[in-house]
Amino acid sequence: MSNGSEQSSLDRPSLDQSPLDQSRLDRRSFVAGAGAAALLGVAGAGASAAQAAQATAPAAQVTGIVEGNLPDFHPLLKEELRFPLAWGTSPVRDFRAWRRTARARVEEHLLVERDHTPYGQEFSGRAEADGYTRESVTLSLTRYERVRGSLLTPHGTGPFPAVLLLHDHGAKFDIGKEKLVRPWDDDTRLASAQAWADRCFGGRFVGDELARRGYVVLALDALGWGDRGPVTYEQQQALASNFFNLGSSLAGLMAREDVRAAAFLAGLDRVDRRRVAAVGFSMGAFRAWQTAALSDDIAAAASVCWMTGLKEVMVPGNNILRGQSSYCMLHPGLARHLDFPDVASIAAPKPSLFFHGALDTLFPAEGVRVAHEKLHAVWRSRHAGEHLRTKVWPELGHVFTVPQQDEVFTWLDAVL
Repeated sequence: MSNGSEQSSLDRPSLDQSPLDQSRLDRRSFVAGAGAAALLGVAGAGASAAQAAQATAPAAQVTGIVEGNLPDFHPLLKEELRFPLAWGTSPVRDFRAWRRTARARVEEHLLVERDHTPYGQEFSGRAEADGYTRESVTLSLTRYERVRGSLLTPHGTGPFPAVLLLHDHGAKFDIGKEKLVRPWDDDTRLASAQAWADRCFGGRFVGDELARRGYVVLALDALGWGDRGPVTYEQQQALASNFFNLGSSLAGLMAREDVRAAAFLAGLDRVDRRRVAAVGFSMGAFRAWQTAALSDDIAAAASVCWMTGLKEVMVPGNNILRGQSSYCMLHPGLARHLDFPDVASIAAPKPSLFFHGALDTLFPAEGVRVAHEKLHAVWRSRHAGEHLRTKVWPELGHVFTVPQQDEVFTWLDAVL
């Protein structure tokens, strides 16, 4: 429903209003009248009819909830978001000190403490492929549970550069790591994974291609996907709210696990720890730039199809207003301090890449423009403008195509 249609139905009762509709009308009329009475009481007994009309105007426009499950006063909430901790706005003028301050503020809003549980890694399922070796690794990213991942290692003598490969959301939960690394021991998941690769990645498994090109690759399931699920679409919000009721956070857990995964990958003997990148598509792109911001083990990040200004994406019709997947990227209260590109800027001056498809309906063009401008301003302030690459692909939507992948691979070769 629109603002206008709901207001008109409230302002003039119709014959076909239900008792519930009339009850809402009576309640809102009472609120408006009570508000006017209070204001008139302050103004005094001599207040004019015009003053009374002016006093009742704001209350008479109350609609409660508008299109997209937004409160009708959401523009006022947006105005209050000034992102005072952003670089250039924050009173902290030393960039290194700002990075420490901003990172600490982000970590505070994760609601999940740092975890130094020993990884206790176990390797299994070794299999040879064309130019690289596949194996499964099981490890403890936190003290809560063991997680199984796919680890690819190029043939040859290391140490090698490495990529932490972070999977997307896509409302597809039966596979996680398999969206990016071809499963070699599960035909059922292989069929699902190939269909997803055909849909989003031009038929290519990004992790396998990186391994052929000389990168160690690690891909793990986020909670709810693959071996750690599958959750259903309708269960997402309940899962997230249960985390909050337990004093924790689904998005915060994901962030902490990604940082721990980065440290594990960087610490492998086969890896050159100075040359580790995070790469992701969609939700994985969010995770990639977030991990680069929160982890000193990540030297570079490539993020495809997830960067925007918060205010610009919080508009009627946008997917983020549905909740559900949003909870994987929601750190309660953080927006009072930092916008999305502000958090990503904590990674500066690390080499960072952001791709966007102009036909991607998930991210309005204005939000992408605002975010890219903020990012460039920060990297330029560090005299590292050449370390940041942003590109909008005019003919593409929400995909990570083979030409895009090839540009990312070439970029990784140059910056690592």
